[in-house]
Amino acid sequence: MLDKRQFYIDGAWTAPIAGTEMDVIDPSTEEVCAAITLGGQADTDAAVAAAKAALPGWMHCAPDTRLAAVKRILALYKDHAEELAQAMSLEMGAPIDLARSSQYGAGEFHIRNFIRAYEQVEFDAPLGNHAPDTRIIREAVGVCALITPWNWPMNQITLKVIPALLAGCTMVLKPSEIAPLSAHIWVEIMHQADLPPGVFNMVHGDGPGVGTQLSGHKDVDMVSFTGSTRAGIAISKNAAETLKRVHLELGGKGANIIFADADEKAVKRGVLHCFQNTGQSCNAPTRMLVERSIYDQTVEQAAKIATTTQVGAARDPGRHIGPLVSAAQFDKVQGLIETGIKEGARLVAGGLGRPEGVNRGYFVRPTVFADVTPDMTIAQEEIFGPVLSIMPFDSEDDAITIANDTPYGLTNYVQSTDGARRNRMARHLRSGMVEMNGKSRGAGAPFGGMKQSGNGREGGIWGIEDFLEVKAVSGWDVEAS
Repeated sequence: MLDKRQFYIDGAWTAPIAGTEMDVIDPSTEEVCAAITLGGQADTDAAVAAAKAALPGWMHCAPDTRLAAVKRILALYKDHAEELAQAMSLEMGAPIDLARSSQYGAGEFHIRNFIRAYEQVEFDAPLGNHAPDTRIIREAVGVCALITPWNWPMNQITLKVIPALLAGCTMVLKPSEIAPLSAHIWVEIMHQADLPPGVFNMVHGDGPGVGTQLSGHKDVDMVSFTGSTRAGIAISKNAAETLKRVHLELGGKGANIIFADADEKAVKRGVLHCFQNTGQSCNAPTRMLVERSIYDQTVEQAAKIATTTQVGAARDPGRHIGPLVSAAQFDKVQGLIETGIKEGARLVAGGLGRPEGVNRGYFVRPTVFADVTPDMTIAQEEIFGPVLSIMPFDSEDDAITIANDTPYGLTNYVQSTDGARRNRMARHLRSGMVEMNGKSRGAGAPFGGMKQSGNGREGGIWGIEDFLEVKAVSGWDVEAS
């Protein structure tokens, strides 16, 4: 259990001023593994006030000072690798091997890439040779509220905290109340990194409470939120009252387009990617669009892969998927599987209920539907579980139409050995990212979407620039500078 000093405000661990206690549940066992206190308005106000007081000093210190702080954070992050992996495995159900590799590794990857990208940021530069006395200055947005989800805890915390620090912003982090344990280790890392008091603050809370208080706070200049589209809309409306900047990373309904000339590993790669992290990823390729000439064999192959996918407790080693994060998520996924059946999709693997022999924990059966049509609920709604929908297409134009027929626009995928075709598809797919033939985006590439998948970009130089304002100064004294 965590002690009473659960918040981090103005450079010190503090006890909540007011709030209500909430249990943290181990999704593998459905047992309580910790308890946290959700903050109230007084806690939010104290954290924002600390960040506001620290802003001038941090904002105007030398960029090298901020870079040195982030390098200290990276070293400390690596020192706490096993603690972070164990915490994420316990709190949100990531199998321990996945927690040690991808869940922990995502954070280290992003910190390293931000350090590299920081060299490209011009904080102070002339407009150009045609206007030597016009100066372009980039400076911190100000006090930032950073609201992060439970599905990739360190991935999202590092994608927000590190660029905000490098930009010169001060901040209040509200981690997910469902998976808060790794955030406590992160706060200890930040404390050990010896940042000036008030630069980084953390308060526990839920969306309707601390989340709403932060997004509407008059002294918060920017909100960066990752989570559901529904919550993103609510945050945008609340933030509009104070005209603060809002950065949103929201849901997705990625299409994985498999042409007849795709490589032999394309189907397996797509199914396993859909099921990774128990399907709890916004960029999961949950719609598999298959060229009609290879449709039947692809459905058969996908069903076989799903049937042989192992499900197990998060603490167990091995290549299996773990539980969903919570009872609410379990119920949601079960409801959407039932809807898929009722609406006429052909169930070829998995289905309702827990895997055979399992009677406890939020475990679900890896599920594949075939003959899905674009108007079905499971083809339109983000399920956030290990559920794959397969549908046929007849041509490139047909595939593009089906892929783009969604309110989301985060990540799409293309599998083809025809390079010209891949390039055509990439240009016509309406999404912030397109990954082809299993090739991951390069280090420092931006992450983000369009339409109801959000706005802004995270990662690399784009992630830092999201936390910067641009100031144009005329009449600059070139000699004095």
